[in-house]
Amino acid sequence: MDTVSPTYAGGMETGSPHVTTEEEPEWIALPPGLLKMRRLLLVVWLGLLTLAAGLVPGLLAGPGWAAFAVLPLALMIWGWGMLERNWRSWRYAERADDLLISRGVLWREQTVVPYGRMQLVEVTSGPVERHFGLASVQLHTAAAATDATIPGLDPADAERLRDRLTELGEARSAGL
Repeated sequence: MDTVSPTYAGGMETGSPHVTTEEEPEWIALPPGLLKMRRLLLVVWLGLLTLAAGLVPGLLAGPGWAAFAVLPLALMIWGWGMLERNWRSWRYAERADDLLISRGVLWREQTVVPYGRMQLVEVTSGPVERHFGLASVQLHTAAAATDATIPGLDPADAERLRDRLTELGEARSAGL
């Protein structure tokens, strides 16, 4: 089990970049707004599915078929807890030479992105994310398989992280 308890670093200051040079990095958890957004989406989509699976067959084929509405409700209850487990598994850490991104409940995945290999750092925010005041930072490297995304950050924190990673990337790639 992990002995590190990640903490949310909302309002990250520029003078405090959360970089550690020791062996165990300081992990930063994702803000709770991401969990709130994902749970709302779960309720909306499975609520619509409940109506479609229960109301429509109940009206067309009889009240016995309305029992199918229980299935999406059961999925909603199960998904509620699974979303929290998934949200808790996401964390990232800035080290001296690279960025670590860790995620996953059953299959844990840790991505290490060296600052010198970064080619592009993007901040994106879709309409639902903007409504919840969230943004994602996506890192692009020369390797096409690199999936380095940090979702659900505060937009100001995402922009500061983008600027910091871009600065570190330029400094590290100058010798290549």
